[in-house]
Amino acid sequence: MHSKFQVFPKALGFYPYVWLIYISLPIINTAQEHGLKMILGYLMIGVFIISYRQLFFASENGSFSYWLALQMVIIFILSYLYNPYNVFMGFFTASFIGYYTNSFKFKLSLVSFAIIEILPIILNIGKNEPKDYLFIFPFLIIMLISPFGIRSMNKHQQLEMKLDEANERIKEFVKREERMRIARDLHDTLGHTLSLITLKSQIVDRLITKDPQRAQLEAKEIERTSRAALREVRELVSDMRAVTLVEELLEVQVILDNADIIYSFEGDASLVGVPDLTQNILSLCLREAITNIVKHSQAKNCNVRVEHKQAHVILIISDDGIGLLEDHHDGNGMKGMQERLSLMDGSITITSDKGITLRITIPIIIKNQQEEETA
Repeated sequence: MHSKFQVFPKALGFYPYVWLIYISLPIINTAQEHGLKMILGYLMIGVFIISYRQLFFASENGSFSYWLALQMVIIFILSYLYNPYNVFMGFFTASFIGYYTNSFKFKLSLVSFAIIEILPIILNIGKNEPKDYLFIFPFLIIMLISPFGIRSMNKHQQLEMKLDEANERIKEFVKREERMRIARDLHDTLGHTLSLITLKSQIVDRLITKDPQRAQLEAKEIERTSRAALREVRELVSDMRAVTLVEELLEVQVILDNADIIYSFEGDASLVGVPDLTQNILSLCLREAITNIVKHSQAKNCNVRVEHKQAHVILIISDDGIGLLEDHHDGNGMKGMQERLSLMDGSITITSDKGITLRITIPIIIKNQQEEETA
């Protein structure tokens, strides 16, 4: 699929457009010319604007250097043959020089830029008033220094991005290791017990007609073993730290704030009396839903509502985005939520009308006190 045409990268906002205001200066200077010279001047300014746009999309190892060199040539011609104040167009080029990560390319382009900026001034000595050069000189120094600052800022941003990526990888490694630990613990805890229950069930099946009394004893043994297994699982789960809905909502607020999406909440998130496992499932589903909203919805507002009923908990997540896309309807995120909810006999409904609304319902499992005591 072809990507949608962009004048400038959306991630930069209005920043590239603001700089275009300064193109008015060489346009005004060129308007003082006449005939073919004026037409050629406007054509060069037009090409300069195109190169300005292309530099935002060009890669350092691709056409970036060619567009940058073209800008320098245009600046030299307009400064030498038209108006010395056109050297101020170098502010555009100086900012792009700072984009180089390769040290050799950065130094080479900076030296070339210095020559392009200084040479027209030298060649025009005697043709302009001395005060013109006194006015140009301070800005020329700024232009030659600015690439260092921009390059330093870009390096800092890249380091921050790498740090964020490293933190995300660490989180994934921690999650993976935790899954492996849980899998090992469950295998060690339940593997032998479930095999024993299976064996005794087969014995009961064979004895139920031949020796009902013994079959009854074996059935009691199966019940005792299953209760022991239930106790072991509860002890295992109690050692795991489940994420409560309150904790997850705090994370949700941070994620949505970073994505410039207005967050609002309704209801009581404390969910007193709701088991930790239920809250953990709700938290995981909420996290997946918010991730989908940030990545795909293009929403401006997101609302989360919690309804705590006597027999079930309802979590409603809605946004005002572009609605449900066909290729996301059965995506891994939705499947993951459905799989988690199936463990708790929960359900999810999706409606798409001026955005998406997810309605997640999980029944509250009320523990039998007598069973709890005997287990």
